[in-house]
Amino acid sequence: MKRRQFLQAATVGAASTAVAAPAIAQSMPELKWRLQSGFPKSLDTIYGAAEVIAKYVSEATDGKFQIQPFASGEIVGTPQVADAVGNGTIEMGHTCSYYYFGKDPTFSLGTAAPFGFNARQQNAWLYHGGGNDLLNEFYAKHNLYGMPAGNTGVQMGGWFRKEIKTVQDLQGLKIRIAGIAGMVLAKLGAVPQQIPGGDIYPSLERGTIDAAEWVGPYDDEKLGFSKVAPYYYYPGFWEGGPSIHLFINNAKWKELPKAYQAILTTAAGYANNDMLAKYDARNPAALRRLLGAGTQLRPFSQDIMEAAFKATNEVYDEVSAKNADFKKAIDSIKAFRNEEYLWFQVAEYAYDTFMVRARARG
Repeated sequence: MKRRQFLQAATVGAASTAVAAPAIAQSMPELKWRLQSGFPKSLDTIYGAAEVIAKYVSEATDGKFQIQPFASGEIVGTPQVADAVGNGTIEMGHTCSYYYFGKDPTFSLGTAAPFGFNARQQNAWLYHGGGNDLLNEFYAKHNLYGMPAGNTGVQMGGWFRKEIKTVQDLQGLKIRIAGIAGMVLAKLGAVPQQIPGGDIYPSLERGTIDAAEWVGPYDDEKLGFSKVAPYYYYPGFWEGGPSIHLFINNAKWKELPKAYQAILTTAAGYANNDMLAKYDARNPAALRRLLGAGTQLRPFSQDIMEAAFKATNEVYDEVSAKNADFKKAIDSIKAFRNEEYLWFQVAEYAYDTFMVRARARG
């Protein structure tokens, strides 16, 4: 190659490198974000999802996008997480949407609708039934962008200091419960209390409350509820497959490079599946330990379930009449739920029913 041609080629190559380098640098900026969890570190599965997200985002970006998780209360309390993310105090929160029910009942439906979905159906609605887009239309009004980043599976009905055999036994019962489920139980005569996880045990111990629901055997054992309330009821009909959300400040989300948005979405999706798998793996042994230590397992009676189902639909109608965002979301949930159970009764229910009976036969 002649000297002039070589120099021309070298100049072109250098120019293209000069253009490409800033473009790459722009798409992979160095960021340090704070993520406030709604849960204490002692609950390693539900809090641990925040650590999982931070780990995979860091590894996927060669450490350029750093997310530092904080446990509940380390920056703000759990009841303040949504506001703190929305106003930019922190960039992200990992929490239950229904904790912010007091701001708008529609927040409840981001976590779970009483007598709504199981975990698989919840994910189907969010990912492929328009649920996540519908919720984000609502969240945007609070400067939030949300995505599913955890699921506990169907939860337990909670710990009770006395037996609950009939609807009448719920009269005046003070129970720790979050979201729209509290409105349902209030219709049945209970007195709902919204208490953070860390305050449940002392409230039960002192008799300030008569009952409390949290998640399931693995977490409930850690929190020691069996020591102060002997009766463990199931199922938690208000949380058939509740999502834990990753909330991101909406303005910050829009500023993120597309590559970072994709990485964050993927990390949250992994955390969503990982949390459910961990609970499914850990709950059986925890339940055995609780029962071995004297916990008395009880199902809610058919009478209570039917009354709660009726009360739930009344609540949905009442709130929908006043709140267009809620109506839009609950109508979508009901329609998708009905289609899902058309399929699940054929496949999952038939299979699971046979296997449960086969297990009982030994």
